[in-house]
Amino acid sequence: MIEINDTLISDELLETHFVCDLSVCKGACCVEGDSGAPLDLDELPILEDIYETVKPYMVAEGIAEIEKQGKFVVDSDGDFVTPLVNNRECAYVFYDERGVTKCAIEKAFEEGKVDFKKPISCHLFPVRLKKYSSFTAVNMESLQVCAGAFACGHRLKVPVYQFLKGPLTRKFGEEWFATLDAVAKR
Repeated sequence: MIEINDTLISDELLETHFVCDLSVCKGACCVEGDSGAPLDLDELPILEDIYETVKPYMVAEGIAEIEKQGKFVVDSDGDFVTPLVNNRECAYVFYDERGVTKCAIEKAFEEGKVDFKKPISCHLFPVRLKKYSSFTAVNMESLQVCAGAFACGHRLKVPVYQFLKGPLTRKFGEEWFATLDAVAKR
């Protein structure tokens, strides 16, 4: 474990290789799982604010679920998460021309329609955060649907933390990431 400020980071972030390979997984991380994408409390009003702008990018089933359930829901663990369609895919998805599952929020961001990229839990995947009273645990989640990403990362020799430089910096800041990078290079 590595300690930086109020975070404890699993060594797996430095030792495991990972590079998303959408040609293999087809965006399965937006479909697989036991609940929607975890949401930070500060993301809830953002989803409320951007929904109408993101809505045109979404599939009809996702729109219907949000109209029925709301922009976010509380899962069985009591956490705020994105709603699901048929207890499977996130309500905020769309499918590209190759059938790859992608995020409608991120698409709207890429087109300059919103200034919120996507929920941080999605941006950080396969890293998961768990908040405790005095620290945040930064751990890996290894799902079978990511086998192609682990193979691609291994082939390219890219550790998880380097692949996720942007999201980790977004969440914890440049100084935090620079410290992690320095530890990794020792």
